[in-house]
Amino acid sequence: MIGNLAVGIQDFVIPAPLGDFQSIATVTVGSGGATEIEFTSIASTWQHLQIRGISRSTHSATSSAIYIYFNSDTGTNFSNHGLFGDGASAGSFGTANTSNGGGAYTAGATSTASIFGAVIIDVLDYKDTNKYTTSRLLSGADFNGSGQVRFASGSWRNTAAVTTITIKDANGGNLAQYSHFALYGIKG
Repeated sequence: MIGNLAVGIQDFVIPAPLGDFQSIATVTVGSGGATEIEFTSIASTWQHLQIRGISRSTHSATSSAIYIYFNSDTGTNFSNHGLFGDGASAGSFGTANTSNGGGAYTAGATSTASIFGAVIIDVLDYKDTNKYTTSRLLSGADFNGSGQVRFASGSWRNTAAVTTITIKDANGGNLAQYSHFALYGIKG
């Protein structure tokens, strides 16, 4: 009791500071893998979204890529570009009128057991219906002296608010068991 005022902890609401990350959802792929993971019914509460993940593909190669899709759109409404390097050489890529929001580099089925790629995907201004949605991907995997780091960005040429994000293997494989993705909201 403070004076004549009863105060309980529920009476204090501390707003989240600008730039604060708030956990929305996490997904860990179970036994047998998964063809995709999906974050659905994303509220328009935050300024930006971020996905942090580790992944491995069942694609029969040392490496693979994962693609992102917004609102289940598989039409040719995306454009992407990026840079990559492996310690010995560097390169770039660009695609227009493609069906995905960019490829993040990850480990494939024939890489050393238990090696996973890491990825951070920013989805900027995802709820703004006055402009296209922009994504930024930073990813990489190390294969004991080889591998790649990739920085890419994409544009989804649609002004709809993003309410669903889908992640799939780019080469037709599954996301392997223990692949893990966490979705965060970022206050603006």
